[in-house]
Amino acid sequence: MSEIGSGWAEPDVFTGPLFEILKRHPKRIVFSEGEDPRVVQVAAEMVRLEIGIPILLGNKEKVRAMATKLGAKMDFVKVIDPNTADDLDLFTELLIRIEKLKGINLANPRETVSRSHFFAAMMIQYGQADAMVGGNINLPATIHRALVQLVKPMPGVSHPFTAAIMVSEKLPHFGPDGVLFLADCGITDIPTVSELTNIAVETGRLAHHYVGRRVRVAMLSHSSMNSAASDSAARVRAATDAARALVSHNRYEIEIDGELQADVALDPAAAEVKLPQMVNRPPADVLVFPNLDAAHISMKLLRHVGGATKYGQLVLGLTRPAAQVPRTVTPRGLLGTAAAVGVEAIKYHEMFPHG
Repeated sequence: MSEIGSGWAEPDVFTGPLFEILKRHPKRIVFSEGEDPRVVQVAAEMVRLEIGIPILLGNKEKVRAMATKLGAKMDFVKVIDPNTADDLDLFTELLIRIEKLKGINLANPRETVSRSHFFAAMMIQYGQADAMVGGNINLPATIHRALVQLVKPMPGVSHPFTAAIMVSEKLPHFGPDGVLFLADCGITDIPTVSELTNIAVETGRLAHHYVGRRVRVAMLSHSSMNSAASDSAARVRAATDAARALVSHNRYEIEIDGELQADVALDPAAAEVKLPQMVNRPPADVLVFPNLDAAHISMKLLRHVGGATKYGQLVLGLTRPAAQVPRTVTPRGLLGTAAAVGVEAIKYHEMFPHG
């Protein structure tokens, strides 16, 4: 909470353009863990900035008491208690139908739906909210489980994954504009060639829609262009070829480079020394990691040692925008994440015209 009152809501190179878009097209963002002072403060700030319509899940009395203690205005902030919500019966019946199609009979579907993360997932799936943010209290697996179980998957993507958005205007070689997209930082332990391909292409598409220009995706490895012979490097090379073919077929505004060491992907001077054919190429916008360990550790080091701001992680591969934030998330991180999924919701039909 130390950020509150110290300019924590000031826009940066990433969130500034998002705020301007959302002022014209505010979206309904449901926070699955609303009984959190950080969420209450961010909800009030969203209304003040006119960038969204926040919906907080939780006990109304507890949330209102937090708002009073913080001095946060709750005008235009909706608070829903899933246990007493008008949609609880409807969502329970829908869950029963969903599970029956899978051959599963739930022992207590009403109790399941009344859990805030399941209720929030139902809200975005059935149009009661435009996007979801959760994880500030619960474990990541809890949020992922609800989303995967209840939100329709994206056609052509077999496995959901996450992308973290990192911002730093001080660290050197931090992408062309001070923004980096990192994937998969949260779900896939050791991605297959097919999964790496999907991660590269879909994260590249996401980055393109945020930055509004052709983006460069780097497929990271301990090897650069066959400099080392290993199974992991071969897997990244195969995914690079497959991603290039998919991008070419669909004419996406994405360049795929790989396999590359991190310095080659981000530092033009290092690229010139190690790969002369990459002279004058701009730094990567998107970093795709060969496994979860490498991605998650890199994300945490950039945040807690490098001082970069982190938004998300956005959960991709689903047909509704959602994000899982860490339990250590700051109000600034929550606000930027809400803006990110809000803008993703605006561009949903453009990105996925077939739903």
